Amino acid sequence: MRRAPSPPPGPYVPPVPERELTAVSADGSRIHTELHGPEGAPAVLLAHGWVCSTAFWAPVVRALSADHRVILYDQRGHGRSPAPGPGGYGTEALADDLVAVLEAALPSGRRAVLAGHSMGAMTLMAAADRPVLRERAAAAVLCSTGAARLMERSRVVPLRSPRARARVHRLLLGSRAPLGPVTPLSKRLVRYVTMGPGADPATVEVAARILHACPRVVRAGWGRVLAALELDARVGRLTMPTAVIAGTADRLTPTEHAHALAAALPHCTGLTELPGLGHMTPLEDPEAVTGVIRGLVEEYGTPREADLTTSTEAGHTAAAAAVAAEADAKEQTA
Repeated sequence: MRRAPSPPPGPYVPPVPERELTAVSADGSRIHTELHGPEGAPAVLLAHGWVCSTAFWAPVVRALSADHRVILYDQRGHGRSPAPGPGGYGTEALADDLVAVLEAALPSGRRAVLAGHSMGAMTLMAAADRPVLRERAAAAVLCSTGAARLMERSRVVPLRSPRARARVHRLLLGSRAPLGPVTPLSKRLVRYVTMGPGADPATVEVAARILHACPRVVRAGWGRVLAALELDARVGRLTMPTAVIAGTADRLTPTEHAHALAAALPHCTGLTELPGLGHMTPLEDPEAVTGVIRGLVEEYGTPREADLTTSTEAGHTAAAAAVAAEADAKEQTA
């Protein structure tokens, strides 16, 4: 199993998980999964994006894990999840993996708030028809993402012609060219492509380390999937309460995607636009992203197991009282 890259020192060091496990997807792919925070606390699942890993969520996990059970996993081929075979790339595979993680990591009868960034949010859209998602998702967050026409709307290469722009972006996403070591030049490119102009150097550094660690075959395989992405029809099937987050300076998925998602969702709880931020919003402003997740947990999330036990006992007591009252009424009538 491939080891995650050593992170730079500072607040972005991934916390040590309380437990690790391997979820097995429908085609046998093994998905590295981590559990953080107290067992029985309200659950949150985090799904990272293209060429990232569980390390991407480090600041969000640190903020949530004190009082939430946080589940996160490496998408297939990323981090410590092995690369799939030639036929193992596609949106249905993403949905299969999410379902496998939910079934392996979330106890029966429990629900979680699901938050996805970029391709991780596309994973939630891809799984919109899955019964497991409908049963286990209390609410969702779609962060820095889009459902379709990614190549035409991207602003990484600012060509005027949408057709020419799409062609160039498609070539870039499908490229197997090595990214090489993290250098000052590569960090400038990472900042330009994925972040807002005000991103701090430590944030750029950690993003570059994570992105450069992704194997180029995996990067190209998923890049081709993203280039052909068509999930518009799935958005309307995400019926749970769903929040949308976008950075106003996002070149990869500009805010027109976020507005389209907010308009198409059956139960959109709100669109949060983060001024001046780029595509890596959970790294650029983890407090804002964490705040949205916490808000959904408080309003829609599963209560602690103790609360569930109390409410169940109260329900049983109320039911018994109702039965007794009905019996008394019948006896008096007789």
